[in-house]
Amino acid sequence: MKSNNHQQKKWDRERLSPRIYTVKEISVHYEGQAEEVAIRPPDVSTHGMFFNTPTRFPEGAVLSLRFRLALSGAEVRTRCEVRYCLPGVGVGVEFIGISPESVRKIEREVELCKRPRLRRKTVKVASAKSSRKALR
Repeated sequence: MKSNNHQQKKWDRERLSPRIYTVKEISVHYEGQAEEVAIRPPDVSTHGMFFNTPTRFPEGAVLSLRFRLALSGAEVRTRCEVRYCLPGVGVGVEFIGISPESVRKIEREVELCKRPRLRRKTVKVASAKSSRKALR
């Protein structure tokens, strides 16, 4: 039996929409600050994203966000609000004021991610040892 101390946080258990990992380029600016925030590729949904960064943000901080989706090439620009911060790991943000067009772009990317991918036939490359055996 799990104790109440080990309950998962609500944001860790429930997802409003599927998450995808196909962001190609991303730029984050803390509103009111001049420098760009260093981050690694995030996961994204139509409601928000999580991105890895060593930068600490207070809950409620508003960020300007621009990213390009890898499969469709679509660019999304929006503002977002920090919902939680895992110090040294990253932040979870919720989009605020995202346009319906941008939501459709993300939904399209989700659909592209669901499509079965064509698998290339792999060709086995024989090692030098097995090639010599075949020649005997």
